[in-house]
Amino acid sequence: MEEGRPIFLQVAELLQTAIIDGTLAEETQVPSTNELAAFHRINPATAAKGVNQLVDDGVLYKKRGIGMFVATGARAKLRERRREEFANQYVRPLLAEARKLGIGADELKSMIDLREGER
Repeated sequence: MEEGRPIFLQVAELLQTAIIDGTLAEETQVPSTNELAAFHRINPATAAKGVNQLVDDGVLYKKRGIGMFVATGARAKLRERRREEFANQYVRPLLAEARKLGIGADELKSMIDLREGER
């Protein structure tokens, strides 16, 4: 867990990432709050708060007496949300800075393509 951000949000984000990358497929069971708490060495109530946030968001659902499961459509929903966050956090500031520097769309695309080739 990282400093400075609420731990329950970090738990929720770890589960979201596992859903997005396919580690946790739709309709599969997620680790219990006790398992999450033991693994991350956190309070079970904190783990539960992160899981419950995903339930409130419709990403997870509870099967009574069995546990929490990934909802159908959760991956697409999370990917769309993350894409929007990506656009807000990275693309919009990039475009604003490019405009300030007089970098047009074609030049910016060339710069990105050049960096992509470096990977």
